[in-house]
Amino acid sequence: MIKSIPSLLTLGNLCLGVISILLVFNGYSGLAAIMVIIGMLIDGIDGRVARALNAQSAFGKELDSLADIISFGVAPAFIMYVVALQDVSPAISWVVTALFPICGALRLARFNVKDCSPGSFTGLPIPAAGCILATVALFKEDVAPIVFICTSVVLALLMVSNIRYPSFKSIGIPKNTLWIVPIIIVIALVVGILFEEYLSQVFFIPLMLYALYGLKKTIDRRIKRKKRKAQEDEKSEKHA
Repeated sequence: MIKSIPSLLTLGNLCLGVISILLVFNGYSGLAAIMVIIGMLIDGIDGRVARALNAQSAFGKELDSLADIISFGVAPAFIMYVVALQDVSPAISWVVTALFPICGALRLARFNVKDCSPGSFTGLPIPAAGCILATVALFKEDVAPIVFICTSVVLALLMVSNIRYPSFKSIGIPKNTLWIVPIIIVIALVVGILFEEYLSQVFFIPLMLYALYGLKKTIDRRIKRKKRKAQEDEKSEKHA
């Protein structure tokens, strides 16, 4: 029974994704975004709980990916569509809405079959991308639809890119502190429901910085590589 706790957490994440979709179609977009954010919290916990209990399995890994595509792929795409894209031409809004979960599925499939470098992810993780999309949609009153379209497309492309992002999987949960996990989840739910408008927008800032960080580091690496190559070419010309 204890070994099934990580899978139960993953199913909880999946349940929040479904609830998020139902909420946004019933006019509760802020609460829908909160469900995605809390889902991200649970997604960050379930793997750590599995490692703490020595309950890692191929089944758990596949279940986690299936839950992620709903909670961080389909749900945020629907939030964006319902809140910001319904007045846009269907030819554009439908394609943009479908593109995000498609790229999310490709990102998850690559993660499952390709070994990543320790301490990093290849491509923007789908939980981060999904939470950014879900929260940015709440700025509908202040931003033009074209900004939402561009944001959704850029996030989708970042997920399937080769840009490296830092991983925090090495931060584990000691087995003797696992009893705190349900308390954290309950507190997150209560705080999210009470302060949905503020909490979702607060989470938007660090998540966006995380997305931009990987992009900046990649640009810096390419600039250094070009400078190094130019210096090597210059040295070889002098010796010639």
